[in-house]
Amino acid sequence: MQIIAHRGASGLAPENTLKAIRLALTLGTGAIEIDVQQADGELWVFHDRRLERCTDGRGVLMAQSRTYLESLNAGEGEGIPTLWQVMEAIAGQAELHIELKGAQTADEVARLTRRAEAELGFTTAQWVVSSFHHPELARFAALRPEIRLGALTSTIPLTQAAFAAELGAWSLNCDVDFVDQQLVQDAHDRGLRVLVYTVDDPADQAMLAAIGVDGIFTNRPDRFLPSAKLDSLCRG
Repeated sequence: MQIIAHRGASGLAPENTLKAIRLALTLGTGAIEIDVQQADGELWVFHDRRLERCTDGRGVLMAQSRTYLESLNAGEGEGIPTLWQVMEAIAGQAELHIELKGAQTADEVARLTRRAEAELGFTTAQWVVSSFHHPELARFAALRPEIRLGALTSTIPLTQAAFAAELGAWSLNCDVDFVDQQLVQDAHDRGLRVLVYTVDDPADQAMLAAIGVDGIFTNRPDRFLPSAKLDSLCRG
């Protein structure tokens, strides 16, 4: 089962920050998931629509200036990183799963993935781009058809995994509260992987493994990694 660090190692460091990204790499995580939003001509790595929960700022992120966003503390002295800063931190050391948080994200993600392949050692096989905003995901697919897509849902659709197959997705990304064996089997029958968010309890991971889930997004990748890597980290 693939282990994907959700917003970096976000159970151990402030989510979606460079500290969380670097900690996930140090733990030996082979895949990292982040969220991107557009504001003032830049892609920012941030999950929420509003700033209050994760920073000392206020307001809707997309309505803010670059200067204001750069001034904020996202926890433990960390700033809100840009997508390029995260790409620089990873530099091809792990897969990067990029969730498009709404409109005006596909074009710039397409441009920056190309740049990162040219400058930072990434390959096209190291990207998965996902979204709940399926029109934006389709737009990205038209721009970079060679990159894998993750079709996000927080429901069990009436047509099961059909929507993900229609999008040409590689994976169905679904909520741990809304996944069952029938959905997993339907996805597999359509040639899709099934990745489930957000899984921090080993008992949940065992249940998902039993129904055939292919990977999990977790805030605590340390709980699911080989003990040798964790022992090495502790000694370091």
